[in-house]
Amino acid sequence: MSYYTYLLASQPHGTLYVGVTNDLIRRVHEHKNDLAEGFTKRYGVHTLVWWESSESIESAIRREKQIKKWKRAWKISLIEKDNPRWADLYPGLLG
Repeated sequence: MSYYTYLLASQPHGTLYVGVTNDLIRRVHEHKNDLAEGFTKRYGVHTLVWWESSESIESAIRREKQIKKWKRAWKISLIEKDNPRWADLYPGLLG
């Protein structure tokens, strides 16, 4: 089984959210459709701008906690390294 650490954004350089899941498609769908109560629903954070997979939940959670402690500029650099236009990566997951 794979586990995922991911970043959502409200818009380019907007509000950011970092999360972890074992089903990235389902979880991002929940965020996009405001099915997940809390931060992303309250602040309209719906665009998947970065993600990576891990082979264990422990490593995915460790990565999530690491990124949460980062300065905002570091998070932006992580996103822009592979996604300089802040494109929504969700449609690409659907095939």
